[in-house]
Amino acid sequence: MPFESLSAETLGNIYVGLLGLAVLLYGILDGYDLGIGVLLPPRDEKCRDAMIASIGPYWDANETWLVLAVGLLLFAFPEAHSQFLQTLYIPATLMLLGLILRGVSFDFRAKVVQGHKRRWDFAFKYGSLLTTLAQGYMLGIFVTGLRTDLWAQGFALLAAFGVTAAYAFIGACWLILKGEGKLQEKAYKWARRGLVMLAAGIIAVSLANLTLHDDVRDLWLSAPWGIMLMAIPLTCFALLLMCGVLLKKLPEANGKGEWLPFFIALMVFVLSFAAFGISYYPYVIPGKLTIMDALSDAGSLRFLLVGTVVVVPCILAYTFMVYRIFAGKAEKLSYY
Repeated sequence: MPFESLSAETLGNIYVGLLGLAVLLYGILDGYDLGIGVLLPPRDEKCRDAMIASIGPYWDANETWLVLAVGLLLFAFPEAHSQFLQTLYIPATLMLLGLILRGVSFDFRAKVVQGHKRRWDFAFKYGSLLTTLAQGYMLGIFVTGLRTDLWAQGFALLAAFGVTAAYAFIGACWLILKGEGKLQEKAYKWARRGLVMLAAGIIAVSLANLTLHDDVRDLWLSAPWGIMLMAIPLTCFALLLMCGVLLKKLPEANGKGEWLPFFIALMVFVLSFAAFGISYYPYVIPGKLTIMDALSDAGSLRFLLVGTVVVVPCILAYTFMVYRIFAGKAEKLSYY
């Protein structure tokens, strides 16, 4: 059998890397379409139609990464999966309800009579909001090591609003890239507001994060890792400052550089995730369960790795193909 020579430690690092990749790609790809759902304006039907059209070819494929992440957590780290769901059963259920509501609304809005369409648009909006808040809350509780005390609840609520702001920001940047005319003008305004909220969220979460785990605080305040880690938020703020300048100048640039805000948002997501991963490695549940503590049977993982090295490249190739085919400005959705 292939991969027989891989040790349990190596397998653990491979699977936690794959899990991290799936979560990162989900946060970026489904993040922007969740953000667009949150931003749907209540009184502008044409704008809502254009916004939903901008994610129409992609949103189903984006959620594939969430399925992969949950599957990897279950098979590779069953103990972590069990503890995670035991603690976060209710917000996980609310997240799933939000995702279901989004899926139903996306199809129904195009097939109901015109008078009912606005209701399904609202269902899509509030399904997106429920999903983002639930994901942020779960992230906050996860970072605390699945604590449920008052301080952990406060941090989780902060994370809920921070994740929602981040999704709204990257969603607005996507609309700058894919939208035109009035929609693009709105997107520039949303992006400027979202940028301020995102920057404030990064500061608040970073400071609160240093109070949660002694080993994380020691890592951030030590050399040389601390220097590198401190450089990450500084780089994020430099990128956000650059983005703020671009958001003021690009509306007068006649379409040039419209991809830059989304690229900057993507880089901020990647850097923030990198700081998170470095801070908490080798824990699967911060401060509570390490990779080796939660790792499944090595023989089973070697067998599953054969399928994984086939499936993951296929998903990546499919995702790349979809985005390449539907590159350019968004077009009106057609239903047959």
